[in-house]
Amino acid sequence: MSKLIKDDQWVWVVIQNPGGNEQFLGQQDEEKGISFIPTFLEKEGAEQGLMLMARETGSRYEVQAILFEDLCQRASESGLMIFVVNAKGEVLEKIEPHRQA
Repeated sequence: MSKLIKDDQWVWVVIQNPGGNEQFLGQQDEEKGISFIPTFLEKEGAEQGLMLMARETGSRYEVQAILFEDLCQRASESGLMIFVVNAKGEVLEKIEPHRQA
């Protein structure tokens, strides 16, 4: 359960290749071997944070809103964690979606 976000709250994520073979833009904590979806509380923060993320050349990226409970379900299905981050890339909270009820 998130301390910062309610299940029915909208959050912001970055989508890779929107409108085509779209997927969440995930990131990797190389040091700890953790794959995660950076998640933002505000659209502007996501747009600023996108510039700090590792991206693939030739792909398009778009900031989109998603319900937190839907994000948790999809992250859980993919075996990814959710990191709530701010515009500077600072991690505010780490969430293991499979623990969401």
